[in-house]
Amino acid sequence: MVTVLVVNDEINVLNSIERLFIDSGIRLLRAENALTALDIVSNENVAVVVSDHQMPGMKGIDLLSRIKDISPDTFKILMIANTDLEKAVEAVNTGDVFRFIIKPWQNDSIIKAVNEAIEQFALVQALKSSDENTLLSLAEAVELKDGYTRGHCERVADYALITASELNLQDAIKTDIRHGSWIHDCGKIGIPESILKKKGTLDADEFEIMKNHPQWGVDIAKKAAMSHAVINIINYHHERYDGSGYPAGLSSDEIPIEARIVTIADVYDALTTERPYRDKYSNEKATEIMSIMRGSVFDPDILDIFLDVYATVTK
Repeated sequence: MVTVLVVNDEINVLNSIERLFIDSGIRLLRAENALTALDIVSNENVAVVVSDHQMPGMKGIDLLSRIKDISPDTFKILMIANTDLEKAVEAVNTGDVFRFIIKPWQNDSIIKAVNEAIEQFALVQALKSSDENTLLSLAEAVELKDGYTRGHCERVADYALITASELNLQDAIKTDIRHGSWIHDCGKIGIPESILKKKGTLDADEFEIMKNHPQWGVDIAKKAAMSHAVINIINYHHERYDGSGYPAGLSSDEIPIEARIVTIADVYDALTTERPYRDKYSNEKATEIMSIMRGSVFDPDILDIFLDVYATVTK
């Protein structure tokens, strides 16, 4: 049973939140101050902490920062007033806070934030197992949010490993490429399904939300102590060779080779599978499109290898 801790100095607020989760199967603990909360987190396996910010003594942001040191895997949600919004955004950016909820809060917003945090906590715990069957199962669970990507992670891994073999990369990096390919989109677990399944082009705001998924995935992978190469794949698989990609705008050899390989595999599979916004392209059309992006989106040398090998293995 997953444990959630709610921290608030107002008994009526604690009671209200407890009622929201009474039939959820969640084990909900309560604390009326920061010191009690720290004691609970030190002695319990707490998946999520929901804390008010404005409390006597230690403020919520400071409490959650302390919890980050005591229990790094715990996901932290901060309840704030509008006047504290700037502090909350800073806390999210530094990783001290997973989500914040603005008061007066809505029941749905708390339930949604807690459930998302529990999902990610479970993902981190599973990734830590380093078991390949578990990793693949997790990737498939992410894909369930978007039926159009079913089987995507396995296909990306297959395409990427063909290229990695042609480049004579060591077995250790090939293992990382397989694992990174499987979970490269794990950050999408935080993307609303309304965006993932939208029929048509994302608007600017929706695209900005979508662009967060590499960083969200990196946060999960770092918590799970995944390898540097796996983290690179998650973080940089949307970078472009000419520097116009995201999240860091890296270019050329600044992009780690494992990410450059997976980018090609990822785009090929995206082009040759049906998506909400278009039908799939034929193999010939997909390779034609990718050839046009040689040197802009893709590393030209790695793309040439991929296309040569692809032509060989599909004859």
